[in-house]
Amino acid sequence: MRRIIIVTLSAALLMATAWAVRGAAAGPTHPAAPSRAEAYEHPADHMAAMSSTTSGGDLLTNQLAAARLATARYATNLHAARAAGYQIITRMMPDMGWHFLNPSIQGFDVRKPHILVYERHGRAWQLGALEWVFPSKPATPPLPGATYGSFGAACHYKDGTFTFTPSQDQCAKRSPQTGARFNFWHPDLVTLHVWIWYPNPAGLYNSTNPWISPFNHS
Repeated sequence: MRRIIIVTLSAALLMATAWAVRGAAAGPTHPAAPSRAEAYEHPADHMAAMSSTTSGGDLLTNQLAAARLATARYATNLHAARAAGYQIITRMMPDMGWHFLNPSIQGFDVRKPHILVYERHGRAWQLGALEWVFPSKPATPPLPGATYGSFGAACHYKDGTFTFTPSQDQCAKRSPQTGARFNFWHPDLVTLHVWIWYPNPAGLYNSTNPWISPFNHS
């Protein structure tokens, strides 16, 4: 029975990812936003509605499917993500989400995102995007058609608060906002968001997502 469930899940994720890539290759569209409940509870059902300017055929389809399968256990289970080593690094960032970093992950592996980006609705958590970070823009895109964002050098604290600071020696020992203990500092980073668990009308790789705005104050 377990094998049947796993095979069924794999097939469903592959199909959803294929729809997303076909939609991306066809060019940008402007689908109507799903209701908050529909998009939150059934992100996979809306993969085909995502608008993206990327294309990459079977390669991108396979990469996205692998990423979804590898992170499916975290989709609505923040506890599992924490148990796997992901720790909070930001609270809710508008039109993005709460960011959780696994500091043990190095380099690029499509099955191991550095960061999981969650949306919160009351006491429930929904994985929205996967994120990889780089010290500089990769010479070759790790995913076909990838576009990038950025995150400035910052001091991060244990409760997810942070301050932009150009060097670690300028980090306060306690968060200026909450008094939480210092956790780590990082230099300027290049970021790669992939909205694989929540639809994004702005595109698969866009850093922000207008459909996340209902969660900005959750």
